[in-house]
Amino acid sequence: MSMSDTEHNNVSPAVKGVKSAERALALLDFVAERRQVRFQDVVDFGIPKSSAHGLLQTLTSKGWLDFSEQDRKYKLGLHVWEIGNAYDGHRGLIDSADPVMDELVTQTSETIQMARLEGIENVYIAIRTSPHPMRMASSVGMRLHAHATGIGKALLSTLAPEEARKRLTSVVLPRLTPNTETDVDELMKTLERVRDMGFAVDDEEFIEGCRCVAVPLTTIKETGIAAAISVTMPKIRTDNAWPHSLYPVLQSARLRIRESMGLPDDLHLS
Repeated sequence: MSMSDTEHNNVSPAVKGVKSAERALALLDFVAERRQVRFQDVVDFGIPKSSAHGLLQTLTSKGWLDFSEQDRKYKLGLHVWEIGNAYDGHRGLIDSADPVMDELVTQTSETIQMARLEGIENVYIAIRTSPHPMRMASSVGMRLHAHATGIGKALLSTLAPEEARKRLTSVVLPRLTPNTETDVDELMKTLERVRDMGFAVDDEEFIEGCRCVAVPLTTIKETGIAAAISVTMPKIRTDNAWPHSLYPVLQSARLRIRESMGLPDDLHLS
């Protein structure tokens, strides 16, 4: 992906940003994705040589990047870690959810994930891994396409319909498996069903052979964060009553987390 593609996907055309700042942030995202890059990688990414030298030097001198003289590669610096640890925007949510997620993984023996909505992606902020050898591989900080995951659709359902449609139409929605729904009108109908039923599912829509059931936890209107929690498992371990068999335990978990946060039982949708 070139720098211009990144800017198109992440910067709203209605917002006029500072070009140098946008380049610096896009470069940090690029290094985070690649883990380590050479100077030529940065140029190939779409930053002109004349700008790349100064940008890399500045980010390195301020601790955002580290440079290895041995292999001539750049990677994220210590300051990124320091800033990340200073962030506590969803700390209260995680503190309330931690013991509940521990119980959920004991109850279900499956992977429990909590995510928040960022644009059109779900970003995982807490995970409890299934004890089974065959399980969903995910990690905190991972971003997935919300339209193709159960937890993503639970998150999108917390938005006002016009806002959900605006986000879904702002990008090209990839078809990841034969079951992935990419038609926005159909997705809007799905989100309405999620609001009616109280839960969302991923039936081999993100990964073939994998299923997920998710419930929304909080909305932007309530806490400033749209969050959801899910149970994810291989299809071969789902029973005949899936997904309804998992809804009661997820609903109970949702109520307990909201009570711990001092929120009412019912979500206040945006």
